[in-house]
Amino acid sequence: MNGTDKIALVTGAGSGIGRASAQALAKAGWRVALVGRRAEALAATAATDPDRLVPFPGDVADPEAVRAVFAATEARFGRLDLVFNNAGTGAPPVPFEDLDLAAWRRVVDVNLTGAFLCAQAAFRIMKAQDPKGGRIINNGSISAHAPRPRSAAYTATKHAITGLTRSLSLDGRVHDIACGQIDIGNAATEMTQRMSQGVPQADGTMAAEPVMDVQAVADAIVYMAGLPLAANVQFMTVMATKMPFIGRG
Repeated sequence: MNGTDKIALVTGAGSGIGRASAQALAKAGWRVALVGRRAEALAATAATDPDRLVPFPGDVADPEAVRAVFAATEARFGRLDLVFNNAGTGAPPVPFEDLDLAAWRRVVDVNLTGAFLCAQAAFRIMKAQDPKGGRIINNGSISAHAPRPRSAAYTATKHAITGLTRSLSLDGRVHDIACGQIDIGNAATEMTQRMSQGVPQADGTMAAEPVMDVQAVADAIVYMAGLPLAANVQFMTVMATKMPFIGRG
């Protein structure tokens, strides 16, 4: 391994924002551990730059899987400089009173508990390594600020991510661990294809929404990741310029 290389771990790296961000980090000179539940999707991401992208399949909602993935990353690379907590999921867009408890718990397990478990594992490595420290970037969302209709589980977890980000920033300060949050709006990925067909609006109508190239998000991650640990982007919002967020509702 080149002594100048830094080591990143990206969750949800099999597609979308995770894949684009991992590829951008690799292009910028990072070596990247790719984490996600779907081994085939991770392998497809890794195949785009096999020298720098290494798959480590695992479910972030499973504590044992998280421990194993982080142990394997440390064993492979010797240290950890960055974690991008990107993995996320949503629940079916049903009326609030019909939201199934199991669906709620799955969203909380992946979006919030998964980020907690990965951040905790990162803290343990980053505190102990030499030189110590590192950076954690949490994927918030526009939904960390304003909800879409019928998105209580997703919105609640993304609001909670903001609290987690602030707590990690405070608790990590003494250990040279920086934590920031990127709030993303309407990046063009497999998950947002429905935007062009029309999605529910706050006034009860359906409307198509503008999207942006996911590369804009990946470039923002590379910028945040590349800062010296003495500097931090605490919160960044990257969104399609014309999406209905400013003035939403």
